[in-house]
Amino acid sequence: MSGNLSQLEVGHETHPPLRAAESPVTPSPSYWSQVAKRLFRNKTAMAGALILLIFTIGCVCAPIIAPYPIDQMNFKDRMMGPGAKHLLGTDDFGRDIFSRLLYGGRISLLTGLITVTVASAIGVTLGVIAGYYRRLEIYIMQVMDILLALPALLLAIAIIAVLGPGLTNAMIAIVIAVIPSYVRIVRASVLSIREKEYIEAVRALGIKDRVILAKHILPNILSPIIVLMTVQFGGSILAAAALSFLGLGAQPPIPEWGAMVYVGKAFLGQAWWMSIFPGLAIMLVVLGFNLLGDGLRDALDPK
Repeated sequence: MSGNLSQLEVGHETHPPLRAAESPVTPSPSYWSQVAKRLFRNKTAMAGALILLIFTIGCVCAPIIAPYPIDQMNFKDRMMGPGAKHLLGTDDFGRDIFSRLLYGGRISLLTGLITVTVASAIGVTLGVIAGYYRRLEIYIMQVMDILLALPALLLAIAIIAVLGPGLTNAMIAIVIAVIPSYVRIVRASVLSIREKEYIEAVRALGIKDRVILAKHILPNILSPIIVLMTVQFGGSILAAAALSFLGLGAQPPIPEWGAMVYVGKAFLGQAWWMSIFPGLAIMLVVLGFNLLGDGLRDALDPK
């Protein structure tokens, strides 16, 4: 017996068990790092990001880059074409178009940022409530269906007709007009998640609803919200410009892009640059957000 025991002990010593430390496992990259890699490999998304970066830097650095004050009038240079003295020409008061474009971009980008932030905050909250609390769903969605029955621009015009023209009222109108799109998308996402087994398990443990929503539902519906916010950013800028063009948003002499297009339309035959350059700025910024939004959609949901 002693010989057998010694043999077993020797065998045990010569064949030790494998330990976890001897077979390291390389951790997989996080979800968001994979999203970033896919996004950086998307050339169209990077093109959109580059367009937005150029416009953002130009607008932020407007006090440094702008060659003239935006309200400086010079009737000698009235409606002067693009050239060395005025890069993009002047308007009917001799004001530099390039300087006004830079400062107008600040207004347009800030308008988009404010409207998207407020609309997403309200829309996501209502969408989560409608998707998680079925008793409240019918009331919230009936209001959203009524708002969706009208075209967004027509609804915004109707709201401004009540509130009065102005940039602030235009932003309020845009927020009200785009909230239903957030509510519908968030509600659909919450409905698909709230019936998952892990949500039912958390509920069975007696976890409070606000904790479930904050820790288990909201993190799983971020992808469609991010994509929608990116696309809506460009849409809000376009809507604000359209309202200003109709005389319902920013009022002259504020150098907002839509208002600049509105003023320049009366001089298209004599000074085409007064409307063309602000219109190009609107087109490029909206295009940049659309390209970036498409790239984010592909990066967040690769199939």
